[in-house]
Amino acid sequence: MGKHTDAHIVWDWNGTLFHDNEAIIGATNAAFAELGLAPITMERYRALYCVPVPKFYERLMGRLPTEAEWLVMDETFHRYYTAQRGTCGLTPGAGDLLTGWGRAGRSQSILSMYGHDELVPLVRGFGIESHFLRVDGRTGPSGGSKAEHMERHLAALTGVDPARTVVIGDAADDAVAALHVGARAVLYTGGSHSRASLEEVGVPVVDTLDEAVAEAGRIAA
Repeated sequence: MGKHTDAHIVWDWNGTLFHDNEAIIGATNAAFAELGLAPITMERYRALYCVPVPKFYERLMGRLPTEAEWLVMDETFHRYYTAQRGTCGLTPGAGDLLTGWGRAGRSQSILSMYGHDELVPLVRGFGIESHFLRVDGRTGPSGGSKAEHMERHLAALTGVDPARTVVIGDAADDAVAALHVGARAVLYTGGSHSRASLEEVGVPVVDTLDEAVAEAGRIAA
């Protein structure tokens, strides 16, 4: 099968298609409470968040968490997040954007650092799985980088040209992963990062998913 002749979007999930900010900050503060740390606001979270996640904790704690602390925080975060994610939904307008991109004859996929076995049924539950060539979540331990994950994801997408691919995400590591494989990126301010931190990456930054899709179509043309 040859290369697709039109643009492809690789969507991030958490904070991009899935509007889960409230669950994320709640889970983060639950993890901090396990170590006796004070809660943080969403604004502070978005100003300091980075990957790998232990580095984010280092920014808040003034040191890297120990291995034992990391395990406690990671387990607490995922337990709380799983309990709260049912209150979250797709980012407003996301379903129509997915439909419109597909109707234009263009392809799309999801790549997330959220656990694969939890991601797939969550996507399926929103009735949007058919829009995607692949849905890939993390299969290894938490806390890693997205770049190698992106490399495997695109390699599995038969016929998708990285040069015609745009990653849409809410975090700096989405852009880093895109550049790693020769793709482009558009970053969305509605998720885990502040606009100021996203603008440091040097790729287009937008405030809505509508703008992100329009920009993706433009730069992949």
